Amino acid sequence: MSRRKEPRRLTEDEHALWQRVADSTDPLHPERKAAPSEPAAPHPVRAEKPVRGDRAETAIPSFRIGERADGKTPGHDLAAPLGDRLAKRPVTMDKRTHARMSRGKLTPEARLDLHGMTLDQAHPALVSFILSAQATGKRLVLVITGKGRQARDEGPIPARRGLLKHHVPGWLSAPPLTRVVLQVSEAHQSHGGSGAYYVYLRRQR
Repeated sequence: MSRRKEPRRLTEDEHALWQRVADSTDPLHPERKAAPSEPAAPHPVRAEKPVRGDRAETAIPSFRIGERADGKTPGHDLAAPLGDRLAKRPVTMDKRTHARMSRGKLTPEARLDLHGMTLDQAHPALVSFILSAQATGKRLVLVITGKGRQARDEGPIPARRGLLKHHVPGWLSAPPLTRVVLQVSEAHQSHGGSGAYYVYLRRQR
């Protein structure tokens, strides 16, 4: 048996509008008085239940407007420093020799200073220097790039400091130098530190 729906009552706005319309018209039967209509009662608002199951309920900690954050927001530097990334590369040369080189105990047999060069000038100079050093039997050479100048105004998007410093490791690991270079690492402080690189070369066959 179907349940009979109760007639919808007018809201307060609808009731006021209907009353203005009724007052502006002439009744057909003045002797009859229309029963006043009652505005509809407001519908109760059901509170939403927290989602359970796969989603964990997360309680939002209380806070006051204007109070400071806890300062634990992570930074936006996505890439680790270049020296750390080079240090994490596997050692492909003799480990004892690598340890002595890292402590600055080995003297480079030749050096190339790229200071003041543009990228277009530095790349061919580096290729020529490395191939020539390997051809003459040298094993350890030093490539000086400098740390790069700090920009006066970095703007909303900071520019990477030291273009040569960041490009040289990539050039050394790309053809035609990848078949010649055995190991690349940041130089010891006695040889320029983070502004220079040790480049250990393969033996010429």
